[in-house]
Amino acid sequence: MSALPHSHTGDDVHASWLYTTQARLAARLEALTPHGLLALAARVAIAAIFFLSGRTKVTGWFTITDSAIALFRDEYRLPLIAPEIAAPLAATAEHLFPLLLVLGLATRLSALALLGMTLVIEVFVYPDAWPTHLSWAMLLLYLAGRGAGPLSLDRLLGWR
Repeated sequence: MSALPHSHTGDDVHASWLYTTQARLAARLEALTPHGLLALAARVAIAAIFFLSGRTKVTGWFTITDSAIALFRDEYRLPLIAPEIAAPLAATAEHLFPLLLVLGLATRLSALALLGMTLVIEVFVYPDAWPTHLSWAMLLLYLAGRGAGPLSLDRLLGWR
């Protein structure tokens, strides 16, 4: 015997309740996590990682340490670029781009620059650290794709 066209089983009621509950939860979570909040958190989180790394390469305000050059020569061993050039370039990038991210200024460009650094680190320096680098990449891709959000100098200047 076939079921009547409009009959509802207990499973239908539970599925409907689950769908409604999930939809309400999704709407509430979306309201609690607007782009502006997510972008600000992403900017600060990824900026801290790179800025603190940059601080390990300098002494005082901004003097590249001999140990930073040794790190690039002995451990990082980047191809095509001398450690005496790579260390100051990395330290500069790790200070400049995080500062811009925190300010929300040139956010997309800064995120792409740090994404490039992340790619270099992953491919040439620490390939086994891909879970960490993937999490950095996702924060940076979010910022590159969505921008700094409303709490930023980019927005104040009318930049996307």
